[in-house]
Amino acid sequence: MRVVPRPFPQLRRSLHEALDPSARTTGLSALNLALCLAILGSVAATIVETDPTISNGRESLFRAIELGFGSLFALEYLGRLWIAPEREPNRPPWAARLRWATSPSALIDLIALAPVLLVTAGAPLLVLRLFRLLRILRLAHMGPMSRALDLVAQALSARRYELTVTLALGGMLLVLASALLYLVEGAVQPETFGSIPRALWWGVVTLTTIGYGDVYPVTPLGKALAGLTAVFGIGLIAAPTGILAASFSEALRARDDSEAR
Repeated sequence: MRVVPRPFPQLRRSLHEALDPSARTTGLSALNLALCLAILGSVAATIVETDPTISNGRESLFRAIELGFGSLFALEYLGRLWIAPEREPNRPPWAARLRWATSPSALIDLIALAPVLLVTAGAPLLVLRLFRLLRILRLAHMGPMSRALDLVAQALSARRYELTVTLALGGMLLVLASALLYLVEGAVQPETFGSIPRALWWGVVTLTTIGYGDVYPVTPLGKALAGLTAVFGIGLIAAPTGILAASFSEALRARDDSEAR
């Protein structure tokens, strides 16, 4: 008598191909595309709900929307947990599932479920909305976005020494510029430059070239120092940008060479 194999292994394999972006070489599956739209819809509903002219009187509607999205994301989480052994066939199923459940992508998926649990627990509305908005992070491990983030991580790792040196130089310049403006402007503007911690706000705004204009020197020497700080700030911002651009280009070239082999 012929034994008919159970359909579950094939079903799990098919679900793996539909849910796991690493199982595809190009694009998103229809299921993942639908999940992306659900994530955007959930975030959009949260944004709209913050307007009292829209949400007042429609609390039950928004609660139903939240429960609907929460149920969908719960099913997705269980599905990804079930298919975890497909990614690591050499591991025992429980070990593969445990490894996936503790991975960053799985923890991000848990964020999608947090709002439903917080609603049940009666959490403050502000905390609930924050967790709802954090669902947009789930787009980071979907298909091309996931591969792009892997390249960014490789670029950061390859140039971590140069970036650390740049950040250290920036910190030293920030403290030095704030200290100089404290000495020059402290007596003239005690409310804004009366101490180095107060002057640090000006230093951050100037070095990052934001220039809000809420705090600025008024003495000639203070203005000269501010001008020099702004010029150094431009170079400080440009340095890590160039380092990252070169590193990202190298990582992209290495990936293309690996795929061409």
